[in-house]
Amino acid sequence: MTGRPVRTGRGAGQGSAGELLELVRSRRAVTRGALQQATGLSRATVGQRLDRLFRAGWLREGAGGPVDSPLGGRPSITLEFDDEHAVVLAADLDTRHARAAVLSLSGEILAEHSGTLVVEDGPDAVLGELGRWFGELLEKTGRGAESVCGVGLAVPGPVDTETGRVVQPPMMPGWDGYDIRSRLARALTEHTSAAAVPVLVDNDANLMAYGEQRTGYPDCSAFVLVKVSTGIGAGVVVDGAVFRGVDGGAGDIGHIRVPEGAQTLCRCGSYGCLAAIASGGAVARRLAEAGVPAASGSDVRDLLASGHPDAVGLAREAGRRVGDVLATVVTLLNPGVLMIAGDLAGTPFLTGVRELLYQRALPRSTAHLEVVTARLGERSGLVGAGAMVVEHLYAPERVEERLRALGV
Repeated sequence: MTGRPVRTGRGAGQGSAGELLELVRSRRAVTRGALQQATGLSRATVGQRLDRLFRAGWLREGAGGPVDSPLGGRPSITLEFDDEHAVVLAADLDTRHARAAVLSLSGEILAEHSGTLVVEDGPDAVLGELGRWFGELLEKTGRGAESVCGVGLAVPGPVDTETGRVVQPPMMPGWDGYDIRSRLARALTEHTSAAAVPVLVDNDANLMAYGEQRTGYPDCSAFVLVKVSTGIGAGVVVDGAVFRGVDGGAGDIGHIRVPEGAQTLCRCGSYGCLAAIASGGAVARRLAEAGVPAASGSDVRDLLASGHPDAVGLAREAGRRVGDVLATVVTLLNPGVLMIAGDLAGTPFLTGVRELLYQRALPRSTAHLEVVTARLGERSGLVGAGAMVVEHLYAPERVEERLRALGV
């Protein structure tokens, strides 16, 4: 997980140890000489600050780099972020299913578990079960609880990232305002004896977008991911950072009102929401009304995989309705990539999206647009949640706090 762009130089933290680590992590400066040049610090000062990072176990020396001088000499020793000194725990909650994993600091999934976990059972039960999963996963990797540096959680609802609490989530009854961070931290301690570590929470579409953009499209400055499962949500990444709006509500396109749904009640309590007529849950409801067993977006996914004709037809129709709304989204944001993810992310739905999107959006808005499906599949949220934790813990200003706490 490489770091996102940050300011460098003496005006951005005075060339702190945290700033040096960020330069190494982002591969913008990987030798002592390059760090001197990037920060304007003396050789001795760079050496002192690197020594703190080595003592913390966060840096290691790599192979020698090329010899820059025409006079020859020994190659410069390169510096690397040591992504093995700790691990991150991550979980991705859907309405009826969840995935959890142990990840390295570079984003590699070391162990993974998925299973049924119903958010309607309430936060205490669900988060307690996640703590148990995390304990089993750590045992599987052979890593001790002391190696965990943080936990990331993706949830299917709007999140106030300052507090980690969901705000009026239509798909998560009983979770509104609940202290997720404290409960999950307690569950982790109960099942692993781990010391308290930071727990970060964000919307699932946001973290899916973050994970996909970083791993597959790092040079895309405007990236949009739309998750269509039991509900519909979007994540937007601009210049390498998730765009959340003023209070975490950005991307909630499932509750845009559309004329076709004027008579349809949404789970949020309003009529006419896009999610009420075009989500996986909406398709499942229409299939059930036609006598086809389906209760959720995951059931629709299974029917699509088997080529069920009714499911295929309804998924394409749902794609057209979502594509109509996305024409406005694309015209407004002018993204380079529009990614479709979730239970309905297959050929029928994608075909429907493209039909209406290219028909309704301005040609200039789609001239350089890629419309694709998720590369990471069901792991998008896990990778994004892990990256969120790493970027939080190793941000330059937080590095200084953590080094002081370690006494180095």
